[in-house]
Amino acid sequence: MFDGVHLGHRSVIEAAVQSARRSGGIAAVLTFAPHPSVLFRPDNPTPLIMDVATKAAWLRQLGVEVLIVEPFTPNYAKIAAEEFLPHLRSHLPLLAAVYVGENWRFGQGRRGDVTLLIVEGRRLEIGVFSAPRVNLDGEPISSTRIRTLLAAGDVVSANRLFGHTYAARGVITAGKRLGRTIGFPTLNLAWSTGLRPKFGVYAVRVLGSKSAAALSGVANYGLRPTVELATEPRLETHVLGDCPYGEGDEITVEWRRFLRAEMKFAGLAELQAQIAQDVIAARAEFFLPSGA
Repeated sequence: MFDGVHLGHRSVIEAAVQSARRSGGIAAVLTFAPHPSVLFRPDNPTPLIMDVATKAAWLRQLGVEVLIVEPFTPNYAKIAAEEFLPHLRSHLPLLAAVYVGENWRFGQGRRGDVTLLIVEGRRLEIGVFSAPRVNLDGEPISSTRIRTLLAAGDVVSANRLFGHTYAARGVITAGKRLGRTIGFPTLNLAWSTGLRPKFGVYAVRVLGSKSAAALSGVANYGLRPTVELATEPRLETHVLGDCPYGEGDEITVEWRRFLRAEMKFAGLAELQAQIAQDVIAARAEFFLPSGA
């Protein structure tokens, strides 16, 4: 799946990209949509860290030239492990090599492993290369580990496993302009993800085409219990300083640190006071002087 395109994924992808460049070949990534759990556990599918478009953007940065998004259907799930490489060769006649992680499993019932892949690769004259698992703090880096961290609000640790910064990309939409009335105007992002990070307030950076530098900010991600009874979470970002962005602009919000959990306040005055404290905490995170 390469969900999250983390450091473990990158060890496999970068090896394939470097090999393709040396040989004059093309580096391609094969991924699936939807996640296999949608087929096997429809009542409890795995929430995805990234959508396909975000994944594609990160893969391009790593030098991947082709992204193959295979529909994960019941028929595809029935392909026997021994038939997997022949299946790939039938669709990609010039396939030269396959790069996988050492713990990768494939084929019906997940019967296939790297040993079987090597045997089949020799028969078909397809190179097979497996990358060892990448560990951090004594534990393997995995999408599952990152999902757990994001659900707990620990974006600092998650970003270490990613090797990049967790981010939300989208177009700014019109809000109720409540933030302006209490002195903290916000950028409301049209953004959704399969995996919902912990609801709360985060120190963030805002990037877009209207500013050469990333802008420091404080963002609330959640259901806004003080002002409305929302059913879908929203990401609302207050920029610490002059903000060139407005409705209709496309921005990226990078999540840097969790500051506090989302809370319900008695009224707007109490909410306003807390936001003022959140701004102070965000300024401290980015080493900004008061009022900067």
